[in-house]
Amino acid sequence: MNSSPVLVVGGTGFVGGQVVRALQDRGKSVRALVRPASDASRLETAGVEIAPGDMMDFDSLMRAMEGVDAVVTTAAGYTRHSKGDTAEIDVTGNRNLADAAARAGVHRFVLTSILTCDQTPDLPHFWHKKLMEDRLEQQQVPFVALRPGAFLDGILRFGGDPFAKGRLSSFGSPGTRLTYVLTADVAAYLAAAVDADIAAGERIDIGWDRAVSMRDVADISSKLLGRPITVRSGPSGLMRTAGRVLGPVVPMARDMGSMLAWFETGRYVADTTRQAQVFGVPTAEDAIARFITGLGHPLRA
Repeated sequence: MNSSPVLVVGGTGFVGGQVVRALQDRGKSVRALVRPASDASRLETAGVEIAPGDMMDFDSLMRAMEGVDAVVTTAAGYTRHSKGDTAEIDVTGNRNLADAAARAGVHRFVLTSILTCDQTPDLPHFWHKKLMEDRLEQQQVPFVALRPGAFLDGILRFGGDPFAKGRLSSFGSPGTRLTYVLTADVAAYLAAAVDADIAAGERIDIGWDRAVSMRDVADISSKLLGRPITVRSGPSGLMRTAGRVLGPVVPMARDMGSMLAWFETGRYVADTTRQAQVFGVPTAEDAIARFITGLGHPLRA
């Protein structure tokens, strides 16, 4: 096994932190790019080497990539989860990252992209991923782009444990089927992709055995738990309208409105053929069961 460290960009985040653990579980040495304002204590406690830097600072990226064999990035500025996050990270920061990887001669670059990003030029945070894929290709960086669907655990845990409440929230039509994923699965695939037999430049859709609606998720959950789980549908039309009205001054509102509209087309669906060959594909029932038990709920015997 290659003993060179893997650089993780976004390691202090929710997905990136799980990627760090998945890499360590695979016996990898991990280095994390961490901004000065971010808390790196958990990473340091886990034995991660800290590389101070910022995606907007090209020189710091070059220092962080010194001696690494692979890079895995989960960074996403549009979410504004951390101080200093902006959509510019998804443009200039990603370009810097691709250019630094090219100059450093990184042997494998694993990008957390987004399902259908190449079909959505009017959806900024999707399209920026497509542009990053293109930049890596232009710079001849040997990259792999994993394109996961919507993170079900991230959506449903917003506001608390949905199974304790017995109610799931849907901001679009509860009957629209789309591709979901679990964060832990995506993190495991990202870590595995560092050494997987994947050709440079591959874009791989990530999902379950089939697309499901939020109503399907509720039905599956009800059967697994042995008690009713309902769906509360949010005002998707209102959110799309808010996106159009607030978009000029609140870009994220426009972005979210456009994303909901895209979901409603029914085209946000993964082709998991290649995923099955490289990583395997969970069933919707298996994934939802693991999500439920991960929250501490026993399944019906």
